[in-house]
Amino acid sequence: MHDTLRTNTTGATSPAPTTMRAAVCVGPGGPDMLEIRDLPVPSIRPGWSLIRVRGAGLNRSELRTRQGHSPDVAFPRVLGIECVGSVAASTDPALPEGTTVAAVMGEMGREFDGGYAQYALLPNALLMPITTTLPWDVLAALPETYLTAQGALDAAGVTSGTAGRLLIRGGTSSVGLAALSIAAAYGVEIATTTRRPDRIDTLRTAGANHVLIDSPTLADDLRAVWPEGPDRILDLVGAATAVDSLRLVRRGGTVCVAGSLSGWTLRDFEPIAMIPSGTRLTAFHSNDFRGAAGAGVLQRIVHQVESGSYHPIIDRVVHLDQIAAAHRCMEDNAAVGKIVLLP
Repeated sequence: MHDTLRTNTTGATSPAPTTMRAAVCVGPGGPDMLEIRDLPVPSIRPGWSLIRVRGAGLNRSELRTRQGHSPDVAFPRVLGIECVGSVAASTDPALPEGTTVAAVMGEMGREFDGGYAQYALLPNALLMPITTTLPWDVLAALPETYLTAQGALDAAGVTSGTAGRLLIRGGTSSVGLAALSIAAAYGVEIATTTRRPDRIDTLRTAGANHVLIDSPTLADDLRAVWPEGPDRILDLVGAATAVDSLRLVRRGGTVCVAGSLSGWTLRDFEPIAMIPSGTRLTAFHSNDFRGAAGAGVLQRIVHQVESGSYHPIIDRVVHLDQIAAAHRCMEDNAAVGKIVLLP
């Protein structure tokens, strides 16, 4: 994917715009704190390049930042921990103008402005060049979600040809659906949970062998499917369920926590009392796949989507004027799959 340089009738390149539209979080609070503003297009500086943002996936971490749960974030701030687009002005010879790139994490949308804008000034070290034929909305649904899912499955020991049983908790989250897509392509036997019976068919269609309601009877329901318990659990709910997942996994199995749907902090955690002997508790953070560390992984994911092996689920595509409504959708847990912004 490459942008076509705009030219005038004499063949000269048109000047780049000097202003852009952006969704600015003006302070901590509800979705109404996201205001659409005209801002100057950032000027490049050494080590940073200007990206024409073509798409950005929405993430719950941005919701929490907007709510005021990221104390180090100063407002006003353009949120967005990821984006895809093309290099508009480069300071890196390895990333010429027009190169399709993705970027995730690295304090995007927190320490400096992120993907909720038509342009973003990003550190060269964050930029991952991508070769693809995917449309922008599909490409934008992949970086944070699929890199997190891939890294979490790797951390849990789930690989192609892996024998055994995998339980995904929080299966209808965007990362849960991505992990389900990858693990199904691996041929793993998968159970997944949801709190909503109306989403059972979606999960089965996405590749789950068993769908369970995450309720007080989950342990009994899981034993009815797998009497010895799952070999691995990918816990995307997080703090509220991590200890329970340690009880559900078979002794000697692995629990990987890679989500924070229920928050970030595990209170009153006693490792010796709460981790059964021989059982592994691990985690994955998508910041580990930022920049060069994730570029090859993301390119492989893109190829798998292009070949039809992975099937990303996009709940809806929105534009900047709809960003507040999209945040309400996230806050209400109404989305099934990824919400994608096309600014």
